[in-house]
Amino acid sequence: MTVTVNTLSHDNFRHSVMIDDHEVFADLPTSMGGESSAPSPHDYFDAALGACKALTLRLYAQKKDIPLTGVTVEVKHDASEEQQGKYALHVKLTLKGVLTDAQRDELHRVADKCPLHKLMTTADVTIETHLSEGAFSQ
Repeated sequence: MTVTVNTLSHDNFRHSVMIDDHEVFADLPTSMGGESSAPSPHDYFDAALGACKALTLRLYAQKKDIPLTGVTVEVKHDASEEQQGKYALHVKLTLKGVLTDAQRDELHRVADKCPLHKLMTTADVTIETHLSEGAFSQ
């Protein structure tokens, strides 16, 4: 899987984001000089966690025969201390279906075990950025 991000115009901050064959867009909020025409990178970070939790719960419920008919995951962030290395995510789960209290508790525990939750809270992530050979202009 490759993610490729390309500037669409030198006049604004909107970018095309290709994730294999899927295209989405990114922009900055107006408060940062963008046009808010698409989610910001922080929004995608938060959305990735929400999507992972929802998909993990649906898959788990299917494998365990838990009558979960749907999931709503709301993610809000507090970036007020991001410059100090703190980024707080607040997640609200709504589980749909006729579930027992024990099933609800089990799904609540499973939600915090989704791969992205673990990645965001326990992994030592390294990033290496390399400049491509032969820069060109367009």
